[in-house]
Amino acid sequence: MKAIVTGGAGFIGSHLVDRLINDGKEVRVIDNLSSGSMKHLSQWGDDPMMELMELDLLDKTSLDNALKGCDEVYHLAANPEVNAKNASPEDHFRQNIEATYNLLEAMRRSGEQRFIAFTSSSTVYGEADAIPTREDYGPLVPISLYGASKLSCEALLTAYASMYGFRAIIYRLANVVGPRSNHGVIYDFVHKLRASSGELEVLGDGSQSKSYLYVDDCISGILKGIERGNQVDIYNIGSWDRTNVLEIAETVKDEMGLAEAKIRLTGGVDGGRGWKGDVKIMQLDMEELKSVDWTPKYGSAEAVRLTARSVIEAD
Repeated sequence: MKAIVTGGAGFIGSHLVDRLINDGKEVRVIDNLSSGSMKHLSQWGDDPMMELMELDLLDKTSLDNALKGCDEVYHLAANPEVNAKNASPEDHFRQNIEATYNLLEAMRRSGEQRFIAFTSSSTVYGEADAIPTREDYGPLVPISLYGASKLSCEALLTAYASMYGFRAIIYRLANVVGPRSNHGVIYDFVHKLRASSGELEVLGDGSQSKSYLYVDDCISGILKGIERGNQVDIYNIGSWDRTNVLEIAETVKDEMGLAEAKIRLTGGVDGGRGWKGDVKIMQLDMEELKSVDWTPKYGSAEAVRLTARSVIEAD
């Protein structure tokens, strides 16, 4: 039996593929390659441990065949854009909610799969009053369409798991960073400084403070969470601290040898946010995942610095 990784050619997905294969699991990658890249999987070449199906989850007719012979599903395929300027409501509905529904329906028809592991997001909490935020925090009031789509997917997963007997493991991720990332604040800062080395534009007022999770820690957390075995498990995955946008800007400047570059704050919207729907403060309580013997190796500042180096080296 194989594991399926949807979005397996993407940033987080390709790291998960690497780990599963290195652990001896055969993997079938499902990816439409709209944002993923074959270069992320190039190290496997023609290795029989990996099979790639270039397939869109919106293509319902092909999913039944794609799931044959697979007992584990890791569902990472999604539109990752929180900023509404980069993704429309229809994008989030179709690529996140409808795609997840199609996958769950295929699993229902198949009956072969033991579990589905799903990468949700800290954005489902909206602007939480309790920081760090626990999994049982509520009510969940997301302030972005991205967060709303992820919360909708969570509801579908829990209902399908309860109705049709497979397990659902849901991971609410902090901001995941590391090698192969191709969007987000660190990536943007590097490319802004590449274009104009004397000045760095920072969206918002610079005080946005969030947790940053190194991708290796993310993958180890996903695999560790599967071990518990409840019908439905929900875990936060993040780092034990947070850092703000100005600190990230200074780290990127330092790594690029551009310490003298000036920072220009845009001021942002709605009290200094980078964009409409941007959560200003986010840090997750991780005691649930720690209870199954997981802890992150990297704090936010170190994760940011390592990522800045990897983005700079990849250019």
